[in-house]
Amino acid sequence: MKKKHALQPGPRSNVAGKFIRNEILLAMSPREFNLVRPHLQFVELEQHRILYEPHRKLKFMYFPDRGLISLVVVLKSGRTVEAGIVGKEGASGTALSAGVSGSALREIVQISGEGFRIKREAFQKLLPFLPNLRKALNRYIVLLGMQVSQTAACNRLHEIEQRLARWLLMAEDGAATSTLNITHDFLATMLGTDRPSVTLAAGLLQKAGLIEYGRGAVKITNRPQMEAFACECYSVIRNYGNKF
Repeated sequence: MKKKHALQPGPRSNVAGKFIRNEILLAMSPREFNLVRPHLQFVELEQHRILYEPHRKLKFMYFPDRGLISLVVVLKSGRTVEAGIVGKEGASGTALSAGVSGSALREIVQISGEGFRIKREAFQKLLPFLPNLRKALNRYIVLLGMQVSQTAACNRLHEIEQRLARWLLMAEDGAATSTLNITHDFLATMLGTDRPSVTLAAGLLQKAGLIEYGRGAVKITNRPQMEAFACECYSVIRNYGNKF
């Protein structure tokens, strides 16, 4: 008889021994995790790696442990703007949980990290037997939808300095790291603005003692003041998530 992979006591890991920190995967019951564990493939998430392109078939479901994934709207002109972000609290490719094979968004690694992925076929075959995972994913999809809506309002109505502060706070929460390795060019693309605007905004935040930034890296140095400076959107998104 083929030996089954036993659930190890203590922190969860895949069969190769890579520890799991993703909150969706940790929400499963021990029985559910035993079913999923053999299918969890550890993956390095390199910065700027595109996981999905719009309207292409999804091959994997990704569960980041560390780092940040951006959900990006791509216009016909080629211009892009970020609609939301995914960190260790969530998953990328959530359309698969609803039986949809593609996404209208580009999903790209914004901040490098690592995580796990499951092949589409295995995920959809197992999903009916994973009630706790389905519940966690459904909850997360609702929260993500709210984040996308609030981000749209933020990008339209708030000043670039406040939007940048909001984004950096959300990025630190999701990426599980205090130093965010990201360029001003990429930030400008994600915020739907230009590089000079991001540079001026970052300079203002640094002068106020809220961040330190150098070539390709930003670190929040005064989080309470940063939260006070950011637009209301950060607290709205965070508080909404805390209600569930």
